[in-house]
Amino acid sequence: MSKMITKRCLMMAATLLFSSATLANAQTVLRLAENQPESNPVTVAMHHFAELVDEYSDGSVKVEVYSGAQLGQEVETIEQTQLGIIDMARVNTVPLANVSPSVGVFTLPYIFKGKEHKYAVLDGEIGQQVRKDMEATGVVGFDFMEAGSRSFYTREGSPINSIDDLNGLKIRVQSSPISIRMVELLGGVPTPMNYGEVYSSLQTGVIDGAENDFVSFLTSGHYEVSANYVIDGHLSPPAILIMNKAKFDSLSQGDQDAISKAAKDAAVYERDLMFTANEEARAKVEEAGVTVSEIDNGPFQEAILPIYDEFPHLSDLIEKIRAVDAE
Repeated sequence: MSKMITKRCLMMAATLLFSSATLANAQTVLRLAENQPESNPVTVAMHHFAELVDEYSDGSVKVEVYSGAQLGQEVETIEQTQLGIIDMARVNTVPLANVSPSVGVFTLPYIFKGKEHKYAVLDGEIGQQVRKDMEATGVVGFDFMEAGSRSFYTREGSPINSIDDLNGLKIRVQSSPISIRMVELLGGVPTPMNYGEVYSSLQTGVIDGAENDFVSFLTSGHYEVSANYVIDGHLSPPAILIMNKAKFDSLSQGDQDAISKAAKDAAVYERDLMFTANEEARAKVEEAGVTVSEIDNGPFQEAILPIYDEFPHLSDLIEKIRAVDAE
Protein backbone atom coordinates (compact mmCIF):
# COMPACT_ATOMS: atom_id res chain seq x y z
CA MET A 1 0.00 0.00 0.00
CA SER A 2 2.78 2.38 0.95
CA LYS A 3 4.48 1.62 -2.35
CA MET A 4 1.32 2.58 -4.24
CA ILE A 5 0.97 5.81 -2.27
CA THR A 6 4.62 6.65 -2.85
CA LYS A 7 4.21 5.98 -6.57
CA ARG A 8 1.15 8.20 -6.71
CA CYS A 9 2.96 10.97 -4.83
CA LEU A 10 5.88 10.74 -7.20
CA MET A 11 3.51 10.94 -10.20
CA MET A 12 1.72 13.94 -8.69
CA ALA A 13 5.01 15.65 -7.98
CA ALA A 14 6.18 15.02 -11.53
CA THR A 15 2.90 16.42 -12.84
CA LEU A 16 3.22 19.55 -10.70
CA LEU A 17 6.82 20.04 -11.77
CA PHE A 18 5.81 19.67 -15.42
CA SER A 19 2.94 22.12 -14.97
CA SER A 20 5.20 24.63 -13.23
CA ALA A 21 7.78 24.34 -15.98
CA THR A 22 5.05 24.83 -18.58
CA LEU A 23 3.77 27.95 -16.82
CA ALA A 24 7.32 29.27 -16.44
CA ASN A 25 7.85 28.83 -20.15
CA ALA A 26 4.44 30.19 -21.10
CA GLN A 27 4.75 32.84 -23.77
CA THR A 28 2.31 35.54 -24.80
CA VAL A 29 2.12 35.77 -28.58
CA LEU A 30 0.83 39.02 -30.07
CA ARG A 31 -0.16 39.46 -33.71
CA LEU A 32 0.76 42.84 -35.20
CA ALA A 33 -0.78 44.06 -38.46
CA GLU A 34 1.23 46.22 -40.86
CA ASN A 35 -0.11 47.29 -44.25
CA GLN A 36 3.24 48.34 -45.72
CA PRO A 37 5.66 45.95 -47.47
CA GLU A 38 8.80 44.56 -45.87
CA SER A 39 11.01 47.23 -47.46
CA ASN A 40 9.17 50.14 -45.85
CA PRO A 41 10.89 51.74 -42.82
CA VAL A 42 7.79 51.34 -40.66
CA THR A 43 7.78 47.60 -41.30
CA VAL A 44 11.50 47.40 -40.57
CA ALA A 45 10.81 49.28 -37.33
CA MET A 46 7.99 46.91 -36.39
CA HIS A 47 10.35 43.94 -36.74
CA HIS A 48 12.80 45.86 -34.57
CA PHE A 49 9.99 46.42 -32.06
CA ALA A 50 9.33 42.67 -31.99
CA GLU A 51 13.00 41.99 -31.25
CA LEU A 52 13.02 44.58 -28.46
CA VAL A 53 9.87 43.15 -26.88
CA ASP A 54 11.47 39.72 -26.82
CA GLU A 55 14.60 41.20 -25.23
CA TYR A 56 12.89 43.45 -22.68
CA SER A 57 10.39 40.78 -21.59
CA ASP A 58 13.08 38.10 -21.29
CA GLY A 59 11.25 36.08 -23.89
CA SER A 60 7.86 36.03 -22.17
CA VAL A 61 6.23 38.06 -24.97
CA LYS A 62 6.59 37.37 -28.67
CA VAL A 63 5.33 39.68 -31.41
CA GLU A 64 4.53 38.29 -34.85
CA VAL A 65 4.55 40.97 -37.58
CA TYR A 66 2.19 40.45 -40.53
CA SER A 67 3.25 42.92 -43.21
CA GLY A 68 1.88 43.76 -46.64
CA ALA A 69 -1.75 44.03 -45.45
CA GLN A 70 -1.97 40.28 -44.79
CA LEU A 71 -4.46 41.02 -42.02
CA GLY A 72 -6.19 43.87 -43.84
CA GLN A 73 -5.80 47.53 -44.68
CA GLU A 74 -5.54 50.14 -41.94
CA VAL A 75 -9.26 50.88 -41.56
CA GLU A 76 -9.88 47.16 -41.12
CA THR A 77 -6.98 46.53 -38.74
CA ILE A 78 -8.00 49.44 -36.50
CA GLU A 79 -11.43 47.86 -36.08
CA GLN A 80 -9.93 44.39 -35.59
CA THR A 81 -7.63 45.76 -32.89
CA GLN A 82 -10.55 47.42 -31.12
CA LEU A 83 -12.46 44.15 -31.16
CA GLY A 84 -9.48 42.09 -30.07
CA ILE A 85 -9.46 40.02 -33.26
CA ILE A 86 -5.82 41.01 -33.61
CA ASP A 87 -3.63 42.36 -30.84
CA MET A 88 -1.75 45.25 -32.43
CA ALA A 89 -1.62 47.37 -35.57
CA ARG A 90 0.69 50.03 -36.88
CA VAL A 91 -1.50 52.64 -38.54
CA ASN A 92 -1.53 56.19 -39.79
CA THR A 93 -3.38 58.72 -37.65
CA VAL A 94 -5.60 59.74 -40.59
CA PRO A 95 -7.89 56.67 -40.51
CA LEU A 96 -7.46 56.45 -36.72
CA ALA A 97 -9.10 59.88 -36.41
CA ASN A 98 -12.39 58.32 -37.53
CA VAL A 99 -12.32 56.27 -34.33
CA SER A 100 -10.56 58.60 -31.90
CA PRO A 101 -11.49 62.14 -32.98
CA SER A 102 -8.86 64.11 -31.05
CA VAL A 103 -6.02 62.47 -33.00
CA GLY A 104 -7.48 64.24 -36.04
CA VAL A 105 -5.76 67.45 -34.96
CA PHE A 106 -2.44 65.94 -36.11
CA THR A 107 -3.92 65.31 -39.55
CA LEU A 108 -4.90 68.91 -40.24
CA PRO A 109 -3.10 70.45 -43.21
CA TYR A 110 -0.08 72.57 -42.28
CA ILE A 111 -0.71 72.13 -38.54
CA PHE A 112 3.01 71.69 -37.84
CA LYS A 113 5.55 74.47 -38.43
CA GLY A 114 8.40 72.02 -38.99
CA LYS A 115 10.01 68.84 -37.69
CA GLU A 116 11.11 70.32 -34.36
CA HIS A 117 7.66 71.79 -33.69
CA LYS A 118 6.00 68.52 -34.71
CA TYR A 119 7.87 66.39 -32.19
CA ALA A 120 7.68 68.99 -29.44
CA VAL A 121 3.91 68.56 -29.82
CA LEU A 122 3.80 64.78 -30.25
CA ASP A 123 6.25 63.96 -27.46
CA GLY A 124 4.81 66.53 -25.06
CA GLU A 125 1.61 66.97 -23.09
CA ILE A 126 -0.57 67.31 -26.19
CA GLY A 127 0.58 63.98 -27.58
CA GLN A 128 0.03 62.33 -24.20
CA GLN A 129 -3.47 63.79 -23.97
CA VAL A 130 -4.41 62.49 -27.42
CA ARG A 131 -3.01 59.04 -26.63
CA LYS A 132 -5.01 58.97 -23.40
CA ASP A 133 -8.17 59.75 -25.39
CA MET A 134 -7.60 56.62 -27.49
CA GLU A 135 -8.16 54.38 -24.49
CA ALA A 136 -11.87 55.21 -24.52
CA THR A 137 -12.07 53.55 -27.95
CA GLY A 138 -10.58 50.29 -26.69
CA VAL A 139 -6.97 50.75 -27.77
CA VAL A 140 -3.71 51.78 -26.17
CA GLY A 141 -1.59 54.14 -28.26
CA PHE A 142 2.20 54.13 -27.98
CA ASP A 143 4.78 56.72 -29.02
CA PHE A 144 4.21 58.46 -32.35
CA MET A 145 6.26 57.59 -35.40
CA GLU A 146 7.20 59.45 -38.56
CA ALA A 147 5.08 58.86 -41.66
CA GLY A 148 6.67 61.50 -43.88
CA SER A 149 5.18 64.66 -45.29
CA ARG A 150 2.46 63.97 -47.80
CA SER A 151 2.38 65.67 -51.20
CA PHE A 152 0.41 65.19 -54.41
CA TYR A 153 1.37 62.97 -57.34
CA THR A 154 -0.47 62.57 -60.62
CA ARG A 155 -0.65 60.56 -63.82
CA GLU A 156 0.90 61.51 -67.13
CA GLY A 157 -0.78 64.62 -68.54
CA SER A 158 -1.99 65.99 -65.22
CA PRO A 159 0.93 67.91 -63.70
CA ILE A 160 0.32 70.29 -60.81
CA ASN A 161 2.20 73.53 -61.30
CA SER A 162 -0.18 75.69 -59.28
CA ILE A 163 -3.22 75.30 -57.09
CA ASP A 164 -5.41 75.91 -60.15
CA ASP A 165 -4.19 72.65 -61.69
CA LEU A 166 -5.96 70.70 -58.95
CA ASN A 167 -9.36 71.86 -60.17
CA GLY A 168 -11.46 68.82 -61.08
CA LEU A 169 -8.71 66.25 -60.54
CA LYS A 170 -9.86 63.03 -58.88
CA ILE A 171 -7.45 62.60 -55.98
CA ARG A 172 -7.35 59.48 -53.85
CA VAL A 173 -7.45 60.30 -50.15
CA GLN A 174 -7.62 58.23 -47.01
CA SER A 175 -11.11 57.81 -45.63
CA SER A 176 -11.06 60.82 -43.33
CA PRO A 177 -13.35 63.88 -43.17
CA ILE A 178 -10.31 66.17 -42.86
CA SER A 179 -8.50 64.73 -45.89
CA ILE A 180 -11.70 64.81 -47.93
CA ARG A 181 -12.45 68.41 -46.99
CA MET A 182 -8.86 69.49 -47.66
CA VAL A 183 -8.97 68.28 -51.27
CA GLU A 184 -12.37 69.92 -51.75
CA LEU A 185 -11.00 73.26 -50.55
CA LEU A 186 -8.07 72.89 -52.96
CA GLY A 187 -10.48 72.38 -55.86
CA GLY A 188 -9.97 68.65 -56.36
CA VAL A 189 -12.44 65.78 -56.25
CA PRO A 190 -11.62 63.66 -53.17
CA THR A 191 -11.85 59.94 -53.86
CA PRO A 192 -11.52 57.76 -50.75
CA MET A 193 -10.30 54.22 -51.39
CA ASN A 194 -8.20 51.52 -49.80
CA TYR A 195 -4.46 51.81 -50.24
CA GLY A 196 -4.31 48.49 -52.08
CA GLU A 197 -6.57 49.79 -54.86
CA VAL A 198 -4.54 52.92 -55.67
CA TYR A 199 -2.03 51.40 -58.10
CA SER A 200 -4.61 49.93 -60.48
CA SER A 201 -6.81 53.03 -60.18
CA LEU A 202 -3.91 55.26 -61.24
CA GLN A 203 -2.99 52.84 -63.98
CA THR A 204 -6.51 52.75 -65.45
CA GLY A 205 -7.37 56.41 -64.89
CA VAL A 206 -10.08 55.80 -62.30
CA ILE A 207 -8.24 58.52 -60.37
CA ASP A 208 -5.94 61.27 -61.62
CA GLY A 209 -3.65 61.30 -58.62
CA ALA A 210 -3.06 60.57 -54.98
CA GLU A 211 -0.99 61.92 -52.11
CA ASN A 212 1.66 60.38 -49.91
CA ASP A 213 5.29 60.68 -48.84
CA PHE A 214 8.24 59.65 -51.03
CA VAL A 215 8.81 56.33 -49.25
CA SER A 216 5.27 55.07 -49.75
CA PHE A 217 5.27 56.47 -53.30
CA LEU A 218 8.30 54.29 -54.01
CA THR A 219 7.59 51.10 -52.06
CA SER A 220 3.97 50.93 -53.28
CA GLY A 221 5.13 51.13 -56.89
CA HIS A 222 2.85 54.13 -57.50
CA TYR A 223 5.79 55.93 -59.15
CA GLU A 224 5.46 53.41 -62.00
CA VAL A 225 2.03 54.80 -62.91
CA SER A 226 2.55 58.45 -61.90
CA ALA A 227 4.64 60.87 -63.93
CA ASN A 228 4.57 63.86 -61.59
CA TYR A 229 5.22 64.52 -57.90
CA VAL A 230 4.82 68.03 -56.52
CA ILE A 231 6.21 68.85 -53.08
CA ASP A 232 3.57 70.90 -51.29
CA GLY A 233 3.80 69.13 -47.89
CA HIS A 234 0.13 69.57 -47.09
CA LEU A 235 -0.02 66.86 -44.43
CA SER A 236 2.45 65.43 -41.96
CA PRO A 237 0.30 63.05 -39.91
CA PRO A 238 2.28 60.74 -37.65
CA ALA A 239 1.97 56.98 -37.56
CA ILE A 240 1.31 55.11 -34.34
CA LEU A 241 1.32 51.60 -32.94
CA ILE A 242 -1.92 50.67 -31.20
CA MET A 243 -2.86 47.66 -29.08
CA ASN A 244 -6.13 46.21 -27.87
CA LYS A 245 -6.57 47.72 -24.40
CA ALA A 246 -8.13 44.66 -22.80
CA LYS A 247 -5.22 42.55 -24.00
CA PHE A 248 -2.68 45.07 -22.74
CA ASP A 249 -4.41 45.32 -19.36
CA SER A 250 -4.43 41.52 -19.03
CA LEU A 251 -0.63 41.36 -19.10
CA SER A 252 1.65 41.54 -16.10
CA GLN A 253 3.11 44.93 -15.19
CA GLY A 254 6.50 43.67 -16.29
CA ASP A 255 5.26 42.70 -19.74
CA GLN A 256 3.35 45.98 -20.10
CA ASP A 257 6.51 47.89 -19.25
CA ALA A 258 8.52 45.82 -21.74
CA ILE A 259 6.06 46.54 -24.55
CA SER A 260 5.87 50.27 -23.74
CA LYS A 261 9.65 50.62 -23.59
CA ALA A 262 10.10 48.66 -26.82
CA ALA A 263 7.48 50.84 -28.55
CA LYS A 264 9.22 54.02 -27.43
CA ASP A 265 12.65 52.84 -28.57
CA ALA A 266 11.26 51.53 -31.85
CA ALA A 267 9.55 54.88 -32.52
CA VAL A 268 12.83 56.78 -32.15
CA TYR A 269 14.52 54.18 -34.37
CA GLU A 270 11.76 54.49 -36.99
CA ARG A 271 11.92 58.28 -37.17
CA ASP A 272 15.58 58.25 -38.15
CA LEU A 273 14.95 55.49 -40.67
CA MET A 274 12.06 57.34 -42.25
CA PHE A 275 13.81 60.69 -42.62
CA THR A 276 16.76 59.01 -44.35
CA ALA A 277 14.55 56.76 -46.44
CA ASN A 278 12.51 59.69 -47.78
CA GLU A 279 15.65 61.37 -49.08
CA GLU A 280 16.76 58.13 -50.72
CA ALA A 281 13.30 57.44 -52.13
CA ARG A 282 13.13 60.86 -53.77
CA ALA A 283 16.40 60.19 -55.57
CA LYS A 284 15.18 56.77 -56.76
CA VAL A 285 11.85 57.98 -58.19
CA GLU A 286 13.58 60.85 -59.96
CA GLU A 287 16.08 58.39 -61.42
CA ALA A 288 13.11 56.28 -62.58
CA GLY A 289 11.79 59.25 -64.58
CA VAL A 290 9.26 60.90 -62.28
CA THR A 291 9.27 64.70 -62.50
CA VAL A 292 9.62 66.03 -58.96
CA SER A 293 8.96 69.73 -58.49
CA GLU A 294 8.69 72.10 -55.55
CA ILE A 295 5.89 74.60 -55.37
CA ASP A 296 4.96 77.70 -53.42
CA ASN A 297 2.41 76.27 -51.01
CA GLY A 298 1.29 79.71 -49.81
CA PRO A 299 -1.89 79.60 -51.93
CA PHE A 300 -2.53 76.05 -50.66
CA GLN A 301 -2.26 77.16 -47.04
CA GLU A 302 -4.59 80.08 -47.66
CA ALA A 303 -7.16 77.91 -49.44
CA ILE A 304 -7.47 75.41 -46.60
CA LEU A 305 -7.84 77.97 -43.79
CA PRO A 306 -11.62 77.39 -43.42
CA ILE A 307 -10.93 73.82 -42.33
CA TYR A 308 -9.68 75.01 -38.94
CA ASP A 309 -13.13 76.39 -38.12
CA GLU A 310 -15.03 73.42 -39.51
CA PHE A 311 -13.87 70.98 -36.82
CA PRO A 312 -14.76 72.83 -33.61
CA HIS A 313 -14.07 69.80 -31.41
CA LEU A 314 -10.38 70.32 -32.24
CA SER A 315 -10.25 74.07 -31.54
CA ASP A 316 -8.69 73.77 -28.06
CA LEU A 317 -5.98 71.42 -29.30
CA ILE A 318 -5.28 73.65 -32.29
CA GLU A 319 -4.66 76.60 -30.00
CA LYS A 320 -2.41 74.52 -27.75
CA ILE A 321 -0.38 73.34 -30.76
CA ARG A 322 0.03 76.88 -32.05
CA ALA A 323 1.30 77.93 -28.62
CA VAL A 324 4.03 75.25 -28.49
CA ASP A 325 7.52 76.70 -28.69
CA ALA A 326 9.81 74.31 -30.54
CA GLU A 327 13.00 76.21 -29.64
